[in-house]
Amino acid sequence: MSGSGGGVWVFNKKGVMQLEQLAPASRKALVYLPTDEVVRSVEALERRLGALGWERYYENRSVVQLHRRGGGADLITIPRDFAGLRSTHMYDVVVKNRHHFKVVDRDA
Repeated sequence: MSGSGGGVWVFNKKGVMQLEQLAPASRKALVYLPTDEVVRSVEALERRLGALGWERYYENRSVVQLHRRGGGADLITIPRDFAGLRSTHMYDVVVKNRHHFKVVDRDA
């Protein structure tokens, strides 16, 4: 995944990776697909991820890291302050939980 370079690598509907240009985070929202719920807090995101086998791995004053129970190298890092959640964080959650989350435009 790319940092602030303006894009992120994602899988399209055909399973092919492509670079997707990102809009400002203020226009994006993370949606939990099973309930079609917009995630609005770190606590809500952590609850949903916990149900999918993720647990806290590390935390400090600025970030929370989660890893999958039972091993694996996957980590998700999110800012402790939900206002700091950017598109790159959202897409990281989506890529690692493909059938449970999506990123949408808030205007949609």
